[in-house]
Amino acid sequence: MAMPTFDPLHPELLKDKQRALRDGFALPLTLRVHRALSWLLRAHREEEDLDTRFIHLWIGFNAAYAGDLERALEDDEGEGRRPGAATERERFDGFFCDLVRLDTGGRLYKALWTRFPQEIRILLDNRYVFAPFWKHHGGLPGGAGWEITFEAAKRAANVALAAGDTPVVLSILFDRLYVLRNQLLHGGATWNSAANRSQVRDGAAILGHLLPLFIDLMMDNPDEDWAMPMYPVIEE
Repeated sequence: MAMPTFDPLHPELLKDKQRALRDGFALPLTLRVHRALSWLLRAHREEEDLDTRFIHLWIGFNAAYAGDLERALEDDEGEGRRPGAATERERFDGFFCDLVRLDTGGRLYKALWTRFPQEIRILLDNRYVFAPFWKHHGGLPGGAGWEITFEAAKRAANVALAAGDTPVVLSILFDRLYVLRNQLLHGGATWNSAANRSQVRDGAAILGHLLPLFIDLMMDNPDEDWAMPMYPVIEE
């Protein structure tokens, strides 16, 4: 469902807010918000192609939570993970904890509880976006007993929702969205396939609502120590 143009989280209104506030942003926040908004605005124009919409939204999410340049270069060079380095999943879990700490009005919890409870439960109940399910079918470590871990993750999400533990809910939810992201970006799905329509539709709807909220919370907290994102602008 399209976001009404008077909604303060509408991408165009967020862009207006960014223009009004950006002179007060430090460079790391400037880059994160500017890049995330550019992909959010592009995703907003993609009304029919849900695969493309989801990919644009995920890139916008990447731009928002960002990461350190050293880690990005090591990934590109295939040298493996340096000692003590955070995985990508650990980095965006940290991002969720930061946002929830800054979200004094409980906007994220309200979004999860009131806006998308049904879609979230359907996604959590979908084995095709559960990583151990695919590890099991690929004969990979971590796939044994996937049914048990699947049910445990669903119970953990329901307990966290009931307790208002928003970081845990976001972490479990984005575990599922991350599998969907991998399927699309790594060629593990057919474009516009009927086989994964429900998860792409719901994933795009959920991410399309949460990403504007993430960006808005970041802009409302310019004094937070936002780390410099990957690939900063280099002036030559």
